[in-house]
Amino acid sequence: MCGLIGYVGRRADRNVQEVLLDGLSSLEYRGYDSAGMAVSNSSLAVYKREGDLSALEGALPDEPLDGVAGIGHTRWSTHGSPSDANAHPHTDCTGRVAVAHNGIIDNYRALRESLETDGHEFDSETDTEVIPHLIESALERGDDAETAFRWAIDRLEGSYAVAATYAGHETVYAARNRSPLVVGIDDDGYFLASDVPAFLEYTDAVTYLDDGHVASIRPSGVEITDERGACVDVSVETVEWEPEDAGKSGYEHYTLKEIHEQPRAIRNCLRGRPQELTGDVSIDALEDVERPDRIQFVACGTSYHASLYGARLFRERSVPATAFLASEYDADAVPVDDGTLVVGVTQSGETADTLRALRDANRAGATTLAVTNVVGSSAPRETDHAMYIRAGPEIGVAATKTFVTQQVALAMLSSGLTGERSREVVAALRDLPDRIQSVLDESRARTIASEYAAADAYFVIGRGYSAPVALEGALKMKEITYKHAEGFPAGELKHGPLALVTERTPVFAVISRDSNAETMLGNVNEVASRGAPVIAVTDASEAVAADVDHVLRIPETHRRFTPILANVQLQLVSYWMANQLDRSIDKPRNLAKSVTVE
Repeated sequence: MCGLIGYVGRRADRNVQEVLLDGLSSLEYRGYDSAGMAVSNSSLAVYKREGDLSALEGALPDEPLDGVAGIGHTRWSTHGSPSDANAHPHTDCTGRVAVAHNGIIDNYRALRESLETDGHEFDSETDTEVIPHLIESALERGDDAETAFRWAIDRLEGSYAVAATYAGHETVYAARNRSPLVVGIDDDGYFLASDVPAFLEYTDAVTYLDDGHVASIRPSGVEITDERGACVDVSVETVEWEPEDAGKSGYEHYTLKEIHEQPRAIRNCLRGRPQELTGDVSIDALEDVERPDRIQFVACGTSYHASLYGARLFRERSVPATAFLASEYDADAVPVDDGTLVVGVTQSGETADTLRALRDANRAGATTLAVTNVVGSSAPRETDHAMYIRAGPEIGVAATKTFVTQQVALAMLSSGLTGERSREVVAALRDLPDRIQSVLDESRARTIASEYAAADAYFVIGRGYSAPVALEGALKMKEITYKHAEGFPAGELKHGPLALVTERTPVFAVISRDSNAETMLGNVNEVASRGAPVIAVTDASEAVAADVDHVLRIPETHRRFTPILANVQLQLVSYWMANQLDRSIDKPRNLAKSVTVE
C-alpha cells in the first residue's frame, strides 16, 4: 500500500535526492498521506511531511542533500493518523539509523514496551518506529551494521518490506516478508523499491527478493543473502514495460489513459493464445494442467468481480466453480483436494488476503494458479502455475484495463482448461479490441454523467454474465466519484433494494441480447414505475429504447463478452462524473493501489 524507494550511487549527474523524489513521484499512484526521505552522509539528513509530495519538496533545502545512499517513503496510515511525526523514515534515539517500512508489525506493542523499559524514547504512534530502536540496541552492544539489521528483522512478526540506512555508511539494507521488494540494477547505481515504476526511467534490469532475503546495496554492487547469511544466486530479469507506459501521454488523468489503452491491453493479453484455425485456446504456461474436478477463485475487490465472471464461464463448461472473497476463504471449510484448482486473481500479485488464501490452499493439497499482471510478484512465485494478463503498468488506483484483461484471461482460461474448441468464441475474442475501440469513439457517457452527477445514489443491475459487471460498475463509481452506488443481480431488486429507489436514484441496467433480455426489461419497469431514471447499457437499443430514459450502446458480440463491452461504458460514466465533481480520480481518498496488509 505504501511506496518505498532506495538508491545507492555515485554518478555526478544523478544525486540521491533527485532519484528519491522521482521514485516517490512514480509511486504516488499507490495511495499515501505523507512522504519523507533520509540521505546518509557523515550524518543523516531526514525530511518528512504530512500531505502530498509537494509538501516534502517544499521542506527540502535549496541545495540538494549530499550523500551516496538514501531511502524514501510514501505512507498510507495504519498505526497513527497522518502527521509529520508519523511519516517515514523513522530514526532511533541517536539519529544514526533511518528506517522506512511497508506492512504491519504484529508484535510491535510488545517490542515497544520492552524498548521503552530499556530507556528508548519514541516520537511517533507507528509500529515502524520499533525497528530503528531495535537496530540501535544491537549497535550499542557492538554489532556491526548488517548484523544489527538482521537481529532487528529477526524479531519482527507480521508483513514487512524494510529499508534502512545509517549515518556514515554508503549502504542501504533491505528485507521482506509478505510484502513486495524489487531491486533495480544499473551500470552506475542500484535501486530498491516496492514497485518497478519507481525506477523504470533509470533501468529495466531487476531482481525480486523472496521472503527471508536480506539485500545489502552498496556503490560496488548488490549482495543478497538468506536467513543464515549465505549468498543467494538470483536471476536478473528485464522488465518489458517502457518508461512512457507509465506516463499520461497527454491525457488529463492516468485513469482516462488506461481506459483508452484497453484495446491494446487486450491484444497483448490475447497474443499467441487463441488459435483461429482450430478454435481452441493454447496457454503455454498451463499445457501440463489437467481439467480440474472443481475450481475455487480467491480474490478481492475488482479482481473478485472478474472471478465471479470466470466462475460462471467454468460452470457453463460443466466444471463446478465458486468465487470466494479471499479475506473470507477457509481451505478447511470447503472441499479441497488434489483435484481442486485454486485460482488467485490479483492485479499486483501482492494482495495480502489473496496470498494468504493461496498459501492455505497449497497446504490443503490443491493445485494453485495465479492470474496476475506483474511478472516476478509474490503470487506467481508462490503458486504452482501462473498466467499473466499482460495489461502493462496501471497507475490509476481504480482498476480499469486490468479488470478487462482479467476477464479476457479468464475467458481464455475456461476454454483452455476445458478443451473447448469454438471458432465463434475465438473470432469474438479477436474482435474485442475493435469493439471496445468503437465504444470509446462513440460513447455518450460524458453527457449522461453530466445529467446525473447531482443524484443522491446510483444502482447498477444485470443478469447472468452481466451481474459481476454491475457490481464492478458500482464499485468504480464509489471509488472515484465518492457517491453512493450499489450493484445487484437484477432479480434481487425486489428483495429489498427496491425500497431505496426514488426519482433521485438513476439505475444503470446492463441489458444484453440474450435469454435474460425480457426479464431485464421487467426489472427496468419495476424501477421506472417508482420514478427512477433508467440508463440502458445494451446491444439491443431498438428493443429497449422505449422503456428507458437513455441508451448507452455497445456493439453486438458473443454473449460471453457483451459484459466486457458494457463495462467500458460504465467506466466512462464513472470517470466523467468524477471529473465533473472535481474528484481526485487517479488517487481516490483513503485507497491504495496494492493492498499488502490483511
